[in-house]
Amino acid sequence: MRHVMTLVDRIALFEPLDFCALGLLFFLWIAVGFRVEHPSAKHVSTSMLMAGYRQEWMRQMVTREPRIFDAHVLGTLRQGTAFFASTSVIAIGGTLAVIGNAERLAGVASDITLTDHPTIVWELKLMVLTLFLTNAFLKFVWANRLFGYCSVLMGAVPNDPNHADAYVQAEKAAQINITGAKSFNRGLRSLYFALAAAAWLAGPVALMFASICTVVVIWRREFASYSRKILLAT
Repeated sequence: MRHVMTLVDRIALFEPLDFCALGLLFFLWIAVGFRVEHPSAKHVSTSMLMAGYRQEWMRQMVTREPRIFDAHVLGTLRQGTAFFASTSVIAIGGTLAVIGNAERLAGVASDITLTDHPTIVWELKLMVLTLFLTNAFLKFVWANRLFGYCSVLMGAVPNDPNHADAYVQAEKAAQINITGAKSFNRGLRSLYFALAAAAWLAGPVALMFASICTVVVIWRREFASYSRKILLAT
């Protein structure tokens, strides 16, 4: 019972606007991710357009000899996932270190927000940031693993384009490649929203503003960017 009361007391430290801002953050994170991965047929996202090019890449690989170019491109993709995974781990470690010195953070944050909250408030806000960073790390690691699977499948594609299994194996490699890219993009979105979550230290209004700005940036890159126009050009 004592633990329950302690939890209730901690929740009571936050204002209703804090919960609204936090709810908006998670809602926008889930909503924009769903929209990017399930766009309408008339307004396809950049990520989905690239999925089509990944399929074409694997089909072209069947007749490409030697396949050093394909191996190099896939190696570059794996390096990118490894870099972001390492960056996420460093960021998680830094955030946990700040949580361990939350008393100092409380003093700085109080000067910014002009409010005097208990240390536990700042710790809980940083835990939300850590949650997004941890999710990003897991997504990047899984993307790296999937690209590794893809490399094995690419090696299993017969060199003879007339082989019955050539394009079947290439399609399998394409689907694994697409799944790996999807996981990588989810990791990037988690990093974007981790930056937005950091704005909560400045208050719920700042969190709402940062969340909306993050969605606008993601939306523009996926549905209104110049690169998307290039991909759609015929």
